[in-house]
Amino acid sequence: MKKRLITKLALVFAIFIISLPVICAYSIWSYSKVNQLVKADAAIVLGAAVWEDEPSPVLRERINHAIWLYKNEYVDKIIFTGGKGEGSTYAESEVSKKYAMKHNVFSEDILIETKSKITEENLSYASKLALENNLHTFILVSDPLHMKRATLMAKNSGLEVYSSPTPSSMYKSLNSQIPFLFREVVFYIGYIVRDARGTRGRVPCPSFKPSSASTDTSGCGYPLHQSDAFFCYISRCFQCGCR
Repeated sequence: MKKRLITKLALVFAIFIISLPVICAYSIWSYSKVNQLVKADAAIVLGAAVWEDEPSPVLRERINHAIWLYKNEYVDKIIFTGGKGEGSTYAESEVSKKYAMKHNVFSEDILIETKSKITEENLSYASKLALENNLHTFILVSDPLHMKRATLMAKNSGLEVYSSPTPSSMYKSLNSQIPFLFREVVFYIGYIVRDARGTRGRVPCPSFKPSSASTDTSGCGYPLHQSDAFFCYISRCFQCGCR
């Protein structure tokens, strides 16, 4: 009798372990289609890689969408996030601001933070800027598959956010979307587990250094097309509880 019970419990647990990533993947994929175009105080643009003093294609599309929201009067301000990457001269937010100003966004309508390295920090520093500038409602801008986790993090940071993914994401082909989705499933589950354990807010894993050779990075800054670095990062993140 006891052996049967253990077998049944093991089977239920196995089904749960197998089904959880599938459920999360579907949730992330379906949420990527949500576009909440409402009037808000500011857009929060999550950081991505820069190439010297120019935004990478991923970051450029995020900035372009924020500019569109601004010019169409959905937001009055834009908050650009992101610090300096490995070997970078300029912070992601500084490059973003320069690009936006070139496209007729007024300097006084742009706020930046230059310290964050990961999504949680993007939102934490954005929250501080919001408090300092009396901003209360926000449209969150990132790549579609990044929106589910980013929105959850934003709400856990006390921000009232609405999701508006980039309509022109660089991640269009299955070759780029599948690794991105896999990464998001892993980190979404990891974030939920850490949230349940009360261990949110830890710093990034200090042992991981993104490869400077990568030419295509995700919203959180590691190379998507280098499987060795990818799986190394996943492993180290679970070991030290980062992200």
